[in-house]
Amino acid sequence: MALSLQDQLLKAGLADKKKAKKIKQEKHKQVKAKQRNNVEVENEAKVAAAQALAAKREKDRLLSEKQRQERLEKEIAAQVIDLIKANAQERKRGDIVLNFTDNKLVKRMYVDGKTHRLVTQGRLSVVSYEQDSYELVPTPVADKIKERMPESVIYQATEVAEEKQNNADDDWYAEYEIPDDLVW
Repeated sequence: MALSLQDQLLKAGLADKKKAKKIKQEKHKQVKAKQRNNVEVENEAKVAAAQALAAKREKDRLLSEKQRQERLEKEIAAQVIDLIKANAQERKRGDIVLNFTDNKLVKRMYVDGKTHRLVTQGRLSVVSYEQDSYELVPTPVADKIKERMPESVIYQATEVAEEKQNNADDDWYAEYEIPDDLVW
């Protein structure tokens, strides 16, 4: 059987046991360090894979949330359209003009006297579910629509009455009485 190089050098007297032991220890350390580096590389790869997986899960969660939100908005829009179509009042074309604002533009709707009176009393409201398509619905229905899609309720007479009442409160001088004996 052939002897190892180390054993041959020891037999020939070219190396001593201390040197041989030291070389063996260094070689063992090198092997251990190499194994440790492989473990570190494997750990880094595992960490990178875990980070990529976490990023993918977060991206998927955000996409799922966005899709759920879009689906919810579509359902709400469908509910609003159903409410408007089911509760739209028949509009008799009359000669009285009902003016209201939609996105800072004054719009007109020709109605009869009874309908105009109901709108100004706050019993009917103007709503829209398509651009430039307006319908009259009872105010309680308009309130339900306003809960779901506030931009669909275009005009409610109660809002105008409240604004006028607030303007009346701004007249600070209205509290002062004018004396009866004042002569001009």
